[in-house]
Amino acid sequence: MYIQAITLFPEMFTALTDSGVTGRALQQGIWQFATINPRQFADNPLGYIDDRPYGGGPGMIMMAPPLQAAIDMARKTSPEGRLIYMSPQGKPLSHTQAASLADESALIVLCGRYEGIDERILTSNDVTEISIGDFVVSGGELPAMMLMDAVIRLLPGTLGDARSAAEDSFATGLLDCPHYTRPVEFRQQTVPDVLRSGNHALIAKWRLTQALRRTWTRRPDLLAGRVLTPEESRLLQNIRQEERDIPL
Repeated sequence: MYIQAITLFPEMFTALTDSGVTGRALQQGIWQFATINPRQFADNPLGYIDDRPYGGGPGMIMMAPPLQAAIDMARKTSPEGRLIYMSPQGKPLSHTQAASLADESALIVLCGRYEGIDERILTSNDVTEISIGDFVVSGGELPAMMLMDAVIRLLPGTLGDARSAAEDSFATGLLDCPHYTRPVEFRQQTVPDVLRSGNHALIAKWRLTQALRRTWTRRPDLLAGRVLTPEESRLLQNIRQEERDIPL
């Protein structure tokens, strides 16, 4: 996959390119990366690419001409690249969407700043707007890196064990189950016996039960939109019965 970020702060992306599994995957050639700074297309000596909004109001707006020139440059390298704009007005990012983007051969990620970008960039280009939550941050770089990380870790070869991505929270529509490692006892809490039993069938059942329990108590909305298997339905019924039997 080839990813290009249109950003005023290309140095921020070293968090992805130089560290962790994404940095290792870059070195292995699993993905490639480039940045385009729209300041290089500014029509003034100081490199300003923002201006006051028509109609008044606080803040500044990123101008259309330099942004469009940056998009056009990215398109020359990746004509087929999906153009994404990180925006609180976009559709919330989900695991399903990240998995879909992981099938793309190229992405062009537009990172806004200030109060936003000229609306004509959105109406004159085929843009997918994506949000990472119902809040606002100073720019699109951090949301872009979260999107990129979510996508890159799904590319074949990025993770040491492909099952890691397959068993993540949301990968199956459920939150992940609890996990433990050594030591067996920590602060008077002991690793559940079933995880040390060596019985893989019982372990799988325990993990599924815990994932259902966590999803039901923390994110019941996920269950509302999911078709449960017969085993999941039975386990969830047992969980609900257990919760009702717990004295207040």
